[in-house]
Amino acid sequence: MSKKQGKRMSRKDYLDELTRLEIELNDLARWLQHSGQRLMVLLEGRDTAGKGGTVIAISATLNPRQCRTVALPKPDEREATQWYYQRYVEHLPAAGEIVLFDRSWYNRAGVERVMGYCTESEARAFLKQTPVFERMLVDEGILLFKYWLTVDQAEQEQRFADRLADPLKRWKLSPVDVAAREKYAEYGRARDEMLAATHTRWAPWTLVDYNDQRRGRLTLIRHLLDHIPDRKVPEARIEFPPLGHAPLKEKFTGPLKPIG
Repeated sequence: MSKKQGKRMSRKDYLDELTRLEIELNDLARWLQHSGQRLMVLLEGRDTAGKGGTVIAISATLNPRQCRTVALPKPDEREATQWYYQRYVEHLPAAGEIVLFDRSWYNRAGVERVMGYCTESEARAFLKQTPVFERMLVDEGILLFKYWLTVDQAEQEQRFADRLADPLKRWKLSPVDVAAREKYAEYGRARDEMLAATHTRWAPWTLVDYNDQRRGRLTLIRHLLDHIPDRKVPEARIEFPPLGHAPLKEKFTGPLKPIG
């Protein structure tokens, strides 16, 4: 963790601030439904950077029918023959929706390129085509935000060790993660080339320091909220009429009974 940041944010301070941001995120969700706007957020970064935790922080209090998470596995045999962006296009948001990409088409510029899962020609074509593809999305009216979560190698190593030691987190470790540990510098060079080629006026990148994940999540969510137009719309008032009778107890007439 950098000296500039000082000590890590406490859980209490984090939850206090997150609660305030969750209210604003719900305001945002209502505005999207009211306006019909479409919001797409790409979360990219090294292994262990904190993409999954950020998805949870954003979506935890939102309607899952409105806010979707996309975390695609590697392409199958058929998908591997498609136009590269094709399998991502079907997950784009419809009116009023939020789509959070836990990794996205930028896999090609990162893990695929560094680990040799695509050719150098394919990687360079991706860097050339992606600004054009994203210009089409923005021109269509989609609100597109791209975040790169930054983390130092020492912090990454500590998180790898934590995952290895915790049986509830061990599923997050893959053979690719283990192999990628020795390629920290290669990933950095690939990232820098990707940022240079795809940081555009219409779809800029925002880098967020995630050495302290709690602070990083709050910074990212605050940035997202601050860069969306006026999102406050009147909230529909809901009133419950009286039941007209005393509350009834739950009863079952068949052989099944609730446990507990």
